[in-house]
Amino acid sequence: MNHAIRFHETGGPEVLRWEAVDVPPPAAGEVTLRHHAVGLNYIDTYHRSGLYPVPLPSGIGLEGAGEVTAVGDGVTDLRVGDRVAYAGGPIGAYAQNRNMPADRLVKLPDGISYEQGAAMMLQGLTAQYLLRRTYRVQPGDTVLIHAAAGGVGLIACQWAKALGATVIGTVGSDEKAALARAHGCDHTILYTREKFADRVREITGGKGVPVVYDSIGKDTFMDSLSCLRPLGMMVTYGNATGPVAPFDLSLLAKMGSLFVTRPTLFGYTAERVDLVAMAAELFDVVGSGKVRIEIRQRYALADAAQAHRDLEARKTTGSTVLDPA
Repeated sequence: MNHAIRFHETGGPEVLRWEAVDVPPPAAGEVTLRHHAVGLNYIDTYHRSGLYPVPLPSGIGLEGAGEVTAVGDGVTDLRVGDRVAYAGGPIGAYAQNRNMPADRLVKLPDGISYEQGAAMMLQGLTAQYLLRRTYRVQPGDTVLIHAAAGGVGLIACQWAKALGATVIGTVGSDEKAALARAHGCDHTILYTREKFADRVREITGGKGVPVVYDSIGKDTFMDSLSCLRPLGMMVTYGNATGPVAPFDLSLLAKMGSLFVTRPTLFGYTAERVDLVAMAAELFDVVGSGKVRIEIRQRYALADAAQAHRDLEARKTTGSTVLDPA
């Protein structure tokens, strides 16, 4: 019997249920996957809580890796037995088996395991668009990455360092600071003890940085703006402390003709050609050894509620996978 995590009402982790779910034969353009690993991401908590509304009842999860077990009509580039991974939906990755649109899947290179695939796709593709497309990091840049010891943070720190940047990262503990430094972070700032905006100005000799990558949201947004040099870009791509409140756009002029953007992975991967190109660059940088994908936590898929509790309590670091076996 196939099982999946589903929720019938929004709320805390307790709304997540382990339920028996039928998987019909794949429709035209779809394949059936047997998951070997499922990714845990902060956006999953937004769907569960209702911050990002979804029709109920609903599955949950946007990232997984597994084996193709059936192929629907019209699918020509995937076969039964292919190893594939995906990120970005449709929602419902917390499942032992599921159907997926074939055009949302990419084949995993031989050197990348199912666990690595499930741990790297959403976070790694996010790091790719942040560093290579939203603001294209250049050698000599100094960048500020919030939540540097998180899933996206550890990948982005390594990748930015490989691109020749000086990396400043904010973290919440000494342990997370050490972890971030081990993954390419040149300067760590403990926001629990220091004002990160003051430290960034100190580190940069008062100049500020050309870009801030901020997944925290409400609590850091305004201070992040003050870290930017003139014409700098504020990239707010997450809401860990809540969504950014409305603000007066004239502040951007007063603070140096700043840019603000709120990108999403869904926007950057909407076209398959972009998804494939982004995944290829991610696989290349991981395959080169410049970016290491480390699984730092594992949970049984049936224990997803506990994984959510630990994630929201900031007890996790780096990448986490859920085991559907």
